Amino acid sequence: MRRLLSKPFTAAIVMTSGLIGCASPPPKQFTRSATEFTPCSSAPHCVSSQADRDDSKYVAPFAYKQATAAAARQTLLDILGASEGATVERAEERFIHATFRSTLGFVDDVTFIVQPQAEHIDVKSSSRLGYYDFGVNRKRVEQLRARFNAQLSAQT
Repeated sequence: MRRLLSKPFTAAIVMTSGLIGCASPPPKQFTRSATEFTPCSSAPHCVSSQADRDDSKYVAPFAYKQATAAAARQTLLDILGASEGATVERAEERFIHATFRSTLGFVDDVTFIVQPQAEHIDVKSSSRLGYYDFGVNRKRVEQLRARFNAQLSAQT
């Protein structure tokens, strides 16, 4: 009897979590300034290239030494546009905000700041809901970086 009740209960939790994920609003603020993100929360569901290098939340920025800032930005937008579950919410000259929606409806915010002087694009990826993300945001950033590097290499 206990086994029969646990399956519907688990399914209800998963479905409810998916609906809550769909309804979660974006953060009120993504950046502190034109060149700086707001910091990641203490929860382990966020990674940022602006975190301290020895912090577990650190990921490397997207470097573009052999391209212009405009070409790197466009390459990133092309990659985001072709990414499954991604929607570019805002694309300015130096700031890009994209959302990634999972099959269960959970939404992650991924933001980018083009840093022309440093010849890189800073990135921050964070889940809207929950505490753990099981490494999803870090994995996504690394996949996006690999595609970005491959596409830039093919252009030069």
